[in-house]
Amino acid sequence: MVTTSSVAAHVQDQVVEDHAKVGQEAHDDDQQKQLNAGALFVLKSKGSWVHCAYHLTTSIVGPDLLSLPYAFAFLGWTTGIFCLVIGASVTFYSYNLISLVLEHYAQLGHRHFRFRDLAHDILGPKWCWYFVGPIQFLVCYGAVVASILLGGQCMKSIYLLSSPNGSMKLYEFVIIFGCLMLVLAQIPSFHSLRHINLVSMLLGLAYSVCATAACIYIGNSSKGSQKDYSLKSSTVSRVFGIFNANAIIATIYGNGIIPEIQATVAAPVKGKMFKGLSVCYAVVTTTSFSVAISGYWAFGNKAEGLILSNFLDDGKPLIPKWLIFMTNVFTMFQLSAVGVVYLQPTNEVLETTFADPTRNELSARNVIPRLISRSLSVMLATAIAAMLPFFGDINSVIGAFGFIPLDFVLPAVLFNLTFKPSKRSPIYWLNITIAVVFSVLGIIGAVAAIRQISLDAKTYKLFANV
Repeated sequence: MVTTSSVAAHVQDQVVEDHAKVGQEAHDDDQQKQLNAGALFVLKSKGSWVHCAYHLTTSIVGPDLLSLPYAFAFLGWTTGIFCLVIGASVTFYSYNLISLVLEHYAQLGHRHFRFRDLAHDILGPKWCWYFVGPIQFLVCYGAVVASILLGGQCMKSIYLLSSPNGSMKLYEFVIIFGCLMLVLAQIPSFHSLRHINLVSMLLGLAYSVCATAACIYIGNSSKGSQKDYSLKSSTVSRVFGIFNANAIIATIYGNGIIPEIQATVAAPVKGKMFKGLSVCYAVVTTTSFSVAISGYWAFGNKAEGLILSNFLDDGKPLIPKWLIFMTNVFTMFQLSAVGVVYLQPTNEVLETTFADPTRNELSARNVIPRLISRSLSVMLATAIAAMLPFFGDINSVIGAFGFIPLDFVLPAVLFNLTFKPSKRSPIYWLNITIAVVFSVLGIIGAVAAIRQISLDAKTYKLFANV
């Protein structure tokens, strides 16, 4: 039987809990007001866990997953599927680790809004300024360049479908796509991208379905090449190919901006990232496994760096033109969202440098520097993409140098240093094992990526029409 005293006690506990929640929100609001312009204007803490899921999915599910059949060509069926499972499992675990670290500091009253801030407080300023910060900007800006390049390639594919003898070059399409990015880059904050990223998530599912359907269609027809799943290359090339493939898989699951995404979540942040990551990885596993398995099944070791290239044989489509058109259109528009998401760390630095946090973000004092600085940033990325149109090699380098340290190694290290689990506990040794194994894989993957670039260097030329 419920007594009056028990009801009163329950009501009192609820009041205390509500006051604590209001106090936490007020503290976060005060902290937000004291932030510099970059965090204040770009990393607004207004989103829900659903918005977080949109941001996470866009940052992970990108057209680079269309290169998974190419990675399988070096790994084979068993190793390829094993590496995909390990990559998904370790990154999901690692992203939750770093989220718990961020939640821990938020509960202590010191919420981190940037990866480099977290590294500064846990690892020290040298690690922040000479390792984590530079690597993160290399990864994010490299992803912007790759997005613009691949967007141009999709536009060129659409153009050649309607005009097979057309004379327009790849760099022209890259510039056109760069103009689209130039417009989207002016969206003021990360939170403002939530609806765009919802559409991006749906587009990612759409082109994955299209690519999978195209692979199944070709695999079941007589149009495709004869399936061959053997690993024919020499021992040395095969070994380097395996590590190169692992770097590609690391890029597929890579993120590099978990703290910045969690910064967009409104207080209290506890538990919201786990929900967002759960939704994200439902989409990640669906898209990556379907494309990897169907693509490798259809083309075997003849899978190219981007599976879309396999849909044409000497310029002749192996599938209905409308399916190629749809796949490229969905991919192109999703790339614009991916590129804008990975522009956010750069935008944050630009706002910190040029904006005035005491003035309104839409005032002329802040809008004009934002317009100029962001435009120059996108123009530089577009110029790099037009001059160096080699997506596969860029993908491997980004994965080896950036995503493996940020997404596989650092979360385990940061968790152990923050929570200091017992050296007898399984979680301590699991984290140590992950950090050591993927550090070694990252170093070898970097060597393999550089070797591949040196082998391909003879085919490189500025503004190549690939």
